[in-house]
Amino acid sequence: MDGSIPFSANEPPAKASGWLKVFRYGILLYAVGLIVLVLTGNPTIFPTVVLLGNFMIPVTYVAFFYERRHLSHLTLPQTAMSFFWGGVLGIFAAALLEPMFIQGMTISAFFMVGFIEEFAKILGVLVIARRLRHDSELNGLILGAAAGMGFAALESTGYAFNAFLHSGGSLSATVAVTLLRGFLSPVGHGTWTAILAGVLFRESISGHFILNNKVVGAYLTVVVLHALWDLLPALMNALVLPGLDVFIGQTAVGAIGLFILWRRWREARKLQVKRLLREQVEEQA
Repeated sequence: MDGSIPFSANEPPAKASGWLKVFRYGILLYAVGLIVLVLTGNPTIFPTVVLLGNFMIPVTYVAFFYERRHLSHLTLPQTAMSFFWGGVLGIFAAALLEPMFIQGMTISAFFMVGFIEEFAKILGVLVIARRLRHDSELNGLILGAAAGMGFAALESTGYAFNAFLHSGGSLSATVAVTLLRGFLSPVGHGTWTAILAGVLFRESISGHFILNNKVVGAYLTVVVLHALWDLLPALMNALVLPGLDVFIGQTAVGAIGLFILWRRWREARKLQVKRLLREQVEEQA
């Protein structure tokens, strides 16, 4: 053995701009859909337009992370299924559990929503992880981002539909809710579930998940971020800055979440490089 390692783990992929194409096509198709809907007034295409609007940014977010999986063996079907299961199981679990444990919108209720939804979203990751060697933090981050964004896409679709009903059929109200929730979604559900899933995968031992202090700490961290995301705008609107509540409150919480995710991503890349180098050395020994 000559000691050389034919491995370029520190080098990024040659091209990783597919997510921009996803975003451009999504925006274009959504705009075309709105124009066709306004011109024709055909209610049959209304669900299609709503789904396009609420899925384009979550799908773009997942594509961004998936393109940076060059150190991971995750496949597109696995990532897509995490998006699906995180969304469907998360929405169903939240719909069942929240009425059971939440009575009225008190401060404690905001934290209970965080506890329930962060638990609900991680269920989708666990479904996919049954068939994976889940000891890679990088895999956890990507699958968590996908599961969280699946939840965000379906939840935003529900909010858009509610806006349509409560506004008496206003298309502008539906579009406003879709765009607001869409552009905020990358710093919300996808980021929080990615943080939790990354730590959960990193702490697994011999292919089995364990519930230790670090996993619990990550769960409590994303619960607090989730609760503050919902709570701060309401407090600021009532006490300090009416009209700027969503922008300032959720921007601050989103920035904290992205910073934590960025640190987890840097750590995950380093751990993955060490792991792959170690495996190559063992194979050449």
